[in-house]
Amino acid sequence: MKMTIKQLRAFLAVAHTLSFAQASERLAISQPALSLAISGLEEALGGPLFMRTTRHVSLTPEGEIFFPMARRLLADWENAEEAMHLRFTLQLGKVSIAAMPSFAGNLLPAVLKAFRQRYPGVNIAVHDVINETVLEMVQEGRVEMGVAFEPELADALHFTPLGSDRFVAVVPADSPLAEKPQLSWRELLHLDFITLQRPSAVRLLLEQSLAQAGRRLDVAYESHQLVTVGKMVASGLGASAVPALCIQQMRELGAVCVPLVSPQIERRVGILRLKQHQLSHAAAALAQTMSDECRWPDS
Repeated sequence: MKMTIKQLRAFLAVAHTLSFAQASERLAISQPALSLAISGLEEALGGPLFMRTTRHVSLTPEGEIFFPMARRLLADWENAEEAMHLRFTLQLGKVSIAAMPSFAGNLLPAVLKAFRQRYPGVNIAVHDVINETVLEMVQEGRVEMGVAFEPELADALHFTPLGSDRFVAVVPADSPLAEKPQLSWRELLHLDFITLQRPSAVRLLLEQSLAQAGRRLDVAYESHQLVTVGKMVASGLGASAVPALCIQQMRELGAVCVPLVSPQIERRVGILRLKQHQLSHAAAALAQTMSDECRWPDS
């Protein structure tokens, strides 16, 4: 037999008052029920905790030793109870997520703002990393969930789509191509091409899609960051192609985005988590907020 929280509270009530009558009033239980709880605790621990006479109640030496232990146990129990209640009601918590830069730098801020307004006590740690690292961090359990392109092969991962991201051309504002309603890849590749370095999923997806269309991607400039790619294009060094999620970001950098066809390259973006892992209440709420708040740009 093991002691229970009910027995622990009964012991502390009697130890504080040194009166079964007062303790039963404090706990709002009958004296027989209180005596039964104390007897059960003494049986579980292996000996008496109180010395009782008709007029007097006092702690045994073992009861004196157990008294501070019981107070700490009850405090820890109540703290744990309160902490878990706060987490389940989303008044407290923490979520770690990984997101590819095109999502993290464009749609995620609005999502986080809406989430913060709803759940101000929940902290969010964002890892802004390339698509491949998002998958790795989710698979290795370093984050609860990630936002990335839909993986082709990932048996251990569950994918929840948020939307489809279509690639658009990025050209200098003073280029004649900036005035066109849409561009073909043939037109775009007349300019020096600027893109992300391998193993970026953006770079690999462009190369694979063009290869399937019988074209080769000749790269003049490479960078690790989409911001740098946008600045290079805006300065007149060449052109690029980026996910439509980045349209506003490219415009802020001074470049112009134009719909891109022949071939049209599109890939689903969504939330990744381990299939065998249930999201915490806070992470599930964040995932729902993403589904509610994501506004996909018109490419």
